[in-house]
Amino acid sequence: MPSTTVYNMAGEAVEQLELSEQVFGVTPNMAVLHQVVTAQLVNRRQGNASTKTRAEVSGGNRKPYKQKGTGRARQGSTRAPQFRHGGIVFGPKPHPYHHDVPRKMRRLAIRSALSDKVANEKLIVLNDLTLEAPRTKEMVAILDKLPVDGKRVLMMLPQRDENVLLSLRNIPSAKVQHVSSINVVELLKHDCLIMPLKTVRWLEMVFGDGMSAEEASAKIASDNTGEDELVTASTDSEEAEEA
Repeated sequence: MPSTTVYNMAGEAVEQLELSEQVFGVTPNMAVLHQVVTAQLVNRRQGNASTKTRAEVSGGNRKPYKQKGTGRARQGSTRAPQFRHGGIVFGPKPHPYHHDVPRKMRRLAIRSALSDKVANEKLIVLNDLTLEAPRTKEMVAILDKLPVDGKRVLMMLPQRDENVLLSLRNIPSAKVQHVSSINVVELLKHDCLIMPLKTVRWLEMVFGDGMSAEEASAKIASDNTGEDELVTASTDSEEAEEA
């Protein structure tokens, strides 16, 4: 069974976490990865490149010179493709670029990319990631304490966190992303993947247990609410005992 080290925000190893074999322990399928990456990059294209044919370019209605007697090749328009400022032959025209990828193939590609990160020890799990205020300096200090070695880092969060987002966006080598937006291109483009424990749970629920992204997010949100209520109750009881 695959496993990884869990770190705290001080960069200290706190425990060893066993990961789902179904999500983090598959053999990477390079052919599927290639197809999914190609499709994803193609689908990003706007498809609005356009050139004008000789029928669309302005001017050129007049015959440039007489048909015979000049010794030159006969020409009927200065907007023919062989002339400067003439029309373009077989140039690009606006059309949609879209490749459909089966859902099973997309999920296999993501599992392959995640498993590759684990196999190469490029997955870093944090037991908690909480910032009281958005501070880039504090986030840089956290990254310096983790074994990322100055490489490109993708931080994947289980839910939107403005403090983390604002703290990371000014670091050139780092990017933050919501786990529901997980995609193969970003996983492969970044050297290291950092995620809290809740993100690991989300991935195992969605890609291992077959839950929908909405159900997994709702479950994590409800767990967070329960934890907050538990902390509040314990704080109230401590205050009551002190009183």
